[in-house]
Amino acid sequence: MREKVKEKYAELAVASQGDAEASCCGSSCGCGGDSGVASEADTAVRVSDLSGGSYSEDERSGLPEGAVGASLGCGNPTALATLSPGEVVLDLGSGGGIDVLLSAKRVSPGGRAYGLDMTDEMLELANENREKSGVENAEFLKGHIEDVPLPDGHVDVVISNCVINLSDDKPAVIREAFRVLKPGGRFAVSDVVFLGDKAELPADVLETVGLWTGCVAGALAKDEYEGLLSEAGFGDVSVEVTSTYDPEAVDGLDTEEKREALRRVPAASAFVRATKLEGI
Repeated sequence: MREKVKEKYAELAVASQGDAEASCCGSSCGCGGDSGVASEADTAVRVSDLSGGSYSEDERSGLPEGAVGASLGCGNPTALATLSPGEVVLDLGSGGGIDVLLSAKRVSPGGRAYGLDMTDEMLELANENREKSGVENAEFLKGHIEDVPLPDGHVDVVISNCVINLSDDKPAVIREAFRVLKPGGRFAVSDVVFLGDKAELPADVLETVGLWTGCVAGALAKDEYEGLLSEAGFGDVSVEVTSTYDPEAVDGLDTEEKREALRRVPAASAFVRATKLEGI
């Protein structure tokens, strides 16, 4: 799965430099279905249609076109996280760098923003975008979100934008986020969740929704997400749903029975928050 995701994001890094924008919550990036990758022929859905945390015009206009075009997330974690000058931020799965660049501006002066990505093509694109933007307090690192190349207690805020759902070892991701955060540090991510047990969904419904949305097939249930954060030692855990996927809009859910199954176990975009309590 990791290699399939890596290959697809490499393709998207190249494609994003053209005219079309890409979206993790659209067909062009997928992790659903038997192959783990959605086909280019599937219905594309833009991030702004699915999430309440889309980027403002001011945010988009202040960034290089390549950073905006490679925005692959399902929300805006930089709006979710209240960032202050002097803080250190880490973006897990930073892609073309949009959230890192926005974060770097908000923590200046004195702060720093790191982006972590495993895909060479995305890292190259992100560094190009950093140079074009003139942002000097941003740095992009190569690595996996399950094994962050930063020391313990190094960052104030961990953000991520529709990436943790792609990992095949989510407990490791959560543990690493906890490890690199300072006491009192915040976990503030946008992600996709199921509002119920996705095991209750028929296989053909899960496959269809996974192909349509691109990354929902690997999503956790809301209570699973909350449980993983609590087990890792986080406090103040919350998962706030920002929008749900409308079964009527999903191409391929062609019977009322299939649509009703997704109504019973909806998939949703969500803001996920938690705090590393002081003294831990």
